[in-house]
Amino acid sequence: MADFAGPEFGGLTVEVLSGPQIASAIPALSRLRVHVFREFPYLYAGDEAYETHYLQTYLDAPDSLVVLVRTQAGEVVGASSALPLSAELPELRAPFEAAGLPAIEFWYLAESVLLPDYRGRGLGVRFFAERERRGRELGYRTATFCAVDRPAQHPRRPAGYVPLDEFWKARGYQRRGDLRAFLGWQDLDEAHESPKPMTFWLKELT
Repeated sequence: MADFAGPEFGGLTVEVLSGPQIASAIPALSRLRVHVFREFPYLYAGDEAYETHYLQTYLDAPDSLVVLVRTQAGEVVGASSALPLSAELPELRAPFEAAGLPAIEFWYLAESVLLPDYRGRGLGVRFFAERERRGRELGYRTATFCAVDRPAQHPRRPAGYVPLDEFWKARGYQRRGDLRAFLGWQDLDEAHESPKPMTFWLKELT
């Protein structure tokens, strides 16, 4: 399903894909993830081959969702995804299972990536709306996502950097410091992969 996001988005097109439809978007999504996740706070030294392998998860999960943003020329400049938490990596399920919260009950908002030139137009709000709508359609009562924890004095923290905490709170999400996962990746200034702490945020969808 695709539609024009409206004049406030500068004529960009928002396309919602699910299940097997996602296959055609994986190359663009891989490139976008590698590009955007190099920025603080993720500082991810990734590669498209790994991303393509990881994104197979979305093809294997029939209830998965990907929201794409395209220019009028068809270039993918933004994407957002969601799938059942039960279909995600064991590292992401672990804190829920340790707390006695069945992963099968949670709708997981995996990531949102948007090129800098297209930020500040309300597309982040649209990403949340589309993913939450899909979660409700599937009968999920709670949506969740996680974000990396970086120290305030991190040497690569840009001047004037503003965390997204207030934006997430405005969407109705609450930070759960008791639900933390550790995911491994290689930072731009690291020689090897190391575990990064990730804290979950939750919202009731009903």
